[in-house]
Amino acid sequence: MKVCRARLSDLDGLVGLFNDYRMFYHQKSNTIGARRYLEGRLAHDESVIFVALHDDEYVGFTQLYPSFSSVYMERIWKLNDLYVSKKARRLGAGQMLLDAAKEHAVQTNAKSVILETDRDNVQAQALYEKNDYIKEETVYHYTLNLK
Repeated sequence: MKVCRARLSDLDGLVGLFNDYRMFYHQKSNTIGARRYLEGRLAHDESVIFVALHDDEYVGFTQLYPSFSSVYMERIWKLNDLYVSKKARRLGAGQMLLDAAKEHAVQTNAKSVILETDRDNVQAQALYEKNDYIKEETVYHYTLNLK
């Protein structure tokens, strides 16, 4: 198993995983849209994506978006996506992707990495808590849906 930062040349291997990830969150399959979306992020350097490969097969990815904290006046990274294919779960890909995200945050002198997950995604919660992510209990997150 190896993890590396994704480039445009990884797009073919990444699209299927990204589409599966979206379907995990109850979205309709849309590989054309997935390709277009990922290509835009990679081509414009709008996110950082790490991919996990096992025997030269793409088995997982994580995507980080840059942000900043006005309160702390420092960079933060939002770990927006983390997905490992069903057949590669329990092989360590999730841990390796989290490690890559953390290392990237350290290298860019970020204050923190933030993320969110569904309340019923207990496997992911266990992985995050094992890696010292702290569940926020003192703040509320709100969403204004425009579409």
